[in-house]
Amino acid sequence: MRIAVTPSPTTTVHDAIVVGAGFGGMGAAIALQRLGLDDVVILEREDDLGGTWHVNRYPGLAVDIPSATYSYSFAPNPHWSRMYAPGAELKQYCDDVADRFALRRLMRFGTTVETATWDDVAGTWTVTVRDGEPLRAGMLLTATGFLSQPKLPDIDGIEDFAGTVVHTARWDDSVDLRGRRAAVIGTGATAVQLVPEIAPLLAELTVFQRTAIWVTPKLDGPVPRALRAVYARVPATQRLARGIGSAVLEAIMVTGVLRYRQLGIFNRLAAATARRHLRRQVHDPATRAALTPDYSFGCKRPTFSNTYFPTFNRPNVHLETTPIERVEAGAVVTSDGRRHEIDTLVLATGFDLWDANFPAFRIVGREGRDLGAWWREQRFQAYEGVAVPGFPNFFSLNSPYSYSGLSYFTTIESQMKHITRLVTAMRRRGATRFEVSDEANAAFLARMRANLGDTVFTLGSCATSRSYYFNQHGEAVLLRPTSTINAFREAGRFPIDDYVLT
Repeated sequence: MRIAVTPSPTTTVHDAIVVGAGFGGMGAAIALQRLGLDDVVILEREDDLGGTWHVNRYPGLAVDIPSATYSYSFAPNPHWSRMYAPGAELKQYCDDVADRFALRRLMRFGTTVETATWDDVAGTWTVTVRDGEPLRAGMLLTATGFLSQPKLPDIDGIEDFAGTVVHTARWDDSVDLRGRRAAVIGTGATAVQLVPEIAPLLAELTVFQRTAIWVTPKLDGPVPRALRAVYARVPATQRLARGIGSAVLEAIMVTGVLRYRQLGIFNRLAAATARRHLRRQVHDPATRAALTPDYSFGCKRPTFSNTYFPTFNRPNVHLETTPIERVEAGAVVTSDGRRHEIDTLVLATGFDLWDANFPAFRIVGREGRDLGAWWREQRFQAYEGVAVPGFPNFFSLNSPYSYSGLSYFTTIESQMKHITRLVTAMRRRGATRFEVSDEANAAFLARMRANLGDTVFTLGSCATSRSYYFNQHGEAVLLRPTSTINAFREAGRFPIDDYVLT
């Protein structure tokens, strides 16, 4: 099936353009190929595929949920070396999937998309790229990821620092940390992985914490070779392991976060588990108190680690919670006037989610509607986490209300299912354009906002969490406030008439 267009005599019109060559973009391309849409172009600004698993390579990088759950269900990997696989294995898995489904031939690396504009007369999207010719396609899918735009801290004088500066999303492997005096700014999931790895190399390490993070025990360890062999020979055994792991993650998400009103006891049990973990691992009472979050469990994505807390028992590691006032040529100065002398500054400050990534580039739909401006004026929203009224033939795969569960692959595969159902219906009806109706979108938004009323985001104490789940308006609209089962069920059953097909 090809999305019908009115082509220019000099311009190739592709079936679809996918922006982003991470797991989301590859999943979208696989879904399109299965539908018979073979003329697909995947545009990627980096020099290789893999998204976050290509860009990130800081010490300690690993998946933060069990490896068995972090893969496509239709392309399991029986070869994970650990229960929580290291980053290099995730990158290898990306490469293997691309080879298995012949995706590299569709990819154009080093291609930064600047704008995408819908042409209502031609029925095409025109995508402009930096230092290149525009491309056209009948369908546009954005898979630019949730964590793709590094966030730099807004600290006075940081540009004046005379030493080495490294951001975890642009790690420099040539920097030798041995014997250095370093500061890490940020204590999110990245820092939890990074700090234990670099602390033994450094003469002194000061970790500047603005917000403590909930950390629970990590049931990690090597996957025995014999078990890996069983997974490879009998795939059903790995599917069973995946199912068990997914059920546990789903229970954590549903009971601890999404059904806080009805099942708040489970949230409190999770917080108690994390506090016990902290008490067992950190010797100094003052340090324990500083590492204890003052917001409800689940307001901010929790993480798993057995090594982060013990790092603060080391004599060369210092936790600093006094706010940073400025950075000087050779020091970080806190608001109490103390100078922390350093020669290396490590920025574990995460990603600019809501200001720079929704969307990651300018998208203009029907009648000149600018997606970024519309989201900010009319609330962040997307029907079933994939479609936006006023934007025909467009799937936004990293959208408000799209992230389902704790594994990104549940989101990807439910979206693949949605795409498949819709395009199949278009084929049956002979349609060439789709656009979600205003009424269907409004009904979905109302239902999601009502569901949020039961979550920890609404009923818990989240004011001090500084969570990326919340946008600049204080709304927690990143996660879909339903079970993963609900997301998959609706991806296969949503009313086709919620879309206008022409």
